[in-house]
Parts: sequence; C-alpha cells; structure tokens
Amino acid sequence: MSEEKTLQPKPEKKMIGRRELVAFPELDIVDIEAKIDTGAFTSAIHCSDIHEEALPDGTRVISLDLLDPSHPQYNHRKLTFSDFTFRDIRSSNGEVQQRYVIKTKIQLFDEVIEAEFSLSDRSDMKYPVLIGRSLLQGRFVVDVSRKNVASKYKIKQKKKQNLL
Repeated sequence: MSEEKTLQPKPEKKMIGRRELVAFPELDIVDIEAKIDTGAFTSAIHCSDIHEEALPDGTRVISLDLLDPSHPQYNHRKLTFSDFTFRDIRSSNGEVQQRYVIKTKIQLFDEVIEAEFSLSDRSDMKYPVLIGRSLLQGRFVVDVSRKNVASKYKIKQKKKQNLL
C-alpha cells in the first residue's frame, strides 16, 4: 500500500516593481525607497560609522548609524546589535568585501519578514536599501516595468476600508 501525498497549494507570490517603498518596524523607518535587485543574493541597507565595540560584560556588539546625516530619514539614533555575522559579500562590481550582516524585520505590503541585511556604506548609491534574491525567493515576482506596487496596494486598501 502506498501513502497518498496531499498536495499543498503553493502560496501565491505577490507582484512587486523594480523599486518599492518599504518599512523597517524594528528600526523605526517607514516608507524608505528600496531597489529590487534579482542579481544580488543578500539584501543590504545603508549605514555609516559601523564598528565593533565591547560592552562592559565583554559582549561584542556592532554599533552603527542607520543611513547617514545627509539622508532625509536619518534619525540620529545609534543602533547596536549583538546578533550579527561578518562574512564575504560580492559587490555589484564583482569585488568580495567583508561586511557585517544582521537580521531585522522588513515590511512589504502587509507582510513582515525577518531577513538578513548586509551593512554597507551606500552613500554613493541612489537607493539606501537593496532587496536581494534571498528575501524575494518564494514570496515575490518582480515586474521591472512597475514601481511602488506595495505602497499603491496599501493606498487602495485604505480607500476600501474608508468606504465600508
């Protein structure tokens, strides 16, 4: 006798555009522009003054400024993370760089996802956040002809709720 496998339908993937407004609930950042990059594996977020410190109890932490003072959403908050890794990340120009990587929550549509973000100085880049394949896989399909699909969806949802 063979066991019958019950087929579970795959969750439907949401459509996103080449750029999206995202939020980082744990970092108090809302509506920050992110570039969707299917060529990048790891997502990245712009930080400045990234350095390791030792707390009085000997715990190693990384300390950083999210964004930098020239960014309109810079909030002057120094952040520290005790849960981090330091690993090789291949940059867009093919160079391998060692970067700190943290886990934090990001919100796209009404979905909050815990994901890894490498911390890097993106001040010379147009977008402070880059969303890579590891976050996209199994959740989103990218339509490069569109942008800000998630924020337009939120606006439509609010209008619907106001009509009810």
